Amino acid sequence: MMRKERGVAVVLAMGVVAVAAIAATAIMATQSSWTRRQELAANHVQAQAFVQGGVDWIRTVLGEDLRTSNVDHLAEPWALKLAPISVENGTVSVSVEDQQSFFNINNLVKDGQVNLVEFANFHRLLELLGLPAELASALIDWIDNDELPQPDGAEDDYYLTLVPPYVAANRPLVHVSELALVRGFDDEVRARLRPFVTALPRPTALNVNTAPAEVLSAVIGIDMDVARGLVAKRDLVYFRNLTDFAQALPDRTTTAGANLAVNSSFFVAALRATIGQSEARGTALLDRGMDRLPAIVWRKLL
Repeated sequence: MMRKERGVAVVLAMGVVAVAAIAATAIMATQSSWTRRQELAANHVQAQAFVQGGVDWIRTVLGEDLRTSNVDHLAEPWALKLAPISVENGTVSVSVEDQQSFFNINNLVKDGQVNLVEFANFHRLLELLGLPAELASALIDWIDNDELPQPDGAEDDYYLTLVPPYVAANRPLVHVSELALVRGFDDEVRARLRPFVTALPRPTALNVNTAPAEVLSAVIGIDMDVARGLVAKRDLVYFRNLTDFAQALPDRTTTAGANLAVNSSFFVAALRATIGQSEARGTALLDRGMDRLPAIVWRKLL
C-alpha cells in the first residue's frame, strides 16, 4: 500500500512539474510575443514619422526651387530618381511627380459649364489611347452641376439604378480614384488612363517640359511622332518659355487656345519608410502656388 501511495505521489509530482513547465513556456511565449508587438509598433511609429517628415522636406525642396527658377523641367533636383536613403535600422524612399504633366480632368468643366476646348482635347486623348469617346460625356456629367445628361452621358437617373444606388457628385474630383464611380470607367479603362490624367483642385495649364507625348499630342492637336520629337528635344534642352516651345513645333502648327506653361504648381510626393520589419507609406498633393512653402492639399498615410 505504501509503495502504491509513493507511486501516486511521484506521478502527481511529475504532473505538477509538467504543468509548471507548460505555464512557464506559455508565459515566456506571451512575453516574447508582447515584446515583438511592441517592437513592431515602435518601428511603425518611427516609420510614419519619417514619412511625415519627408513630406515637409519635399515642401522645402520645392519652395527653394521656386525661389531660384520660374521653369520646371525633369532635370531639376525634385525630379531626380533617388536611391533609397539609409536611416537607422532602415531606409526611406522618396519620389516627386509633377501633376501638371498630366491632363487635369477637372479642366473639362469651367464655372459649371462644359469647357469645349478641353472636351475636344480629352476626346483626342481617349482616341489616342483606344478608349470610347463617350467616356468624356459621362465624366462631364459627373463633374458639372446640372442634372441634364450629355449625349452618351449619365446623370442620377442612371446611377440610381445601380446596386447599391448613388448619385453623381456634381463637383470636381478630388482624386482620380473617384473615376471608379463614373459610368464606363472600369478597371481596364482606369489602368489605361492612369499614366496620363490627374485631378487638381483648380484649372491648370499643361507643363510642356514634363508632359508625356500622348498628352502633348492631345492638347496641342499634333501627330504622335511630332510629340515624341518634342519630348526627345526637351530631354536635351528644356523649354525656357513658350516662345522656345512654339519655335520647336513644325511650321504652321499653332498653340492658340491651348493652355500651356513651362512651370507647375502641383506636385505629388510619394514616400516609403522601412524600419526593421515595419513599413509606412504616404502620398501628398502639394500646391506650391506663389508661396515658397507648398500647401498640403491632401495627404494619405498607410
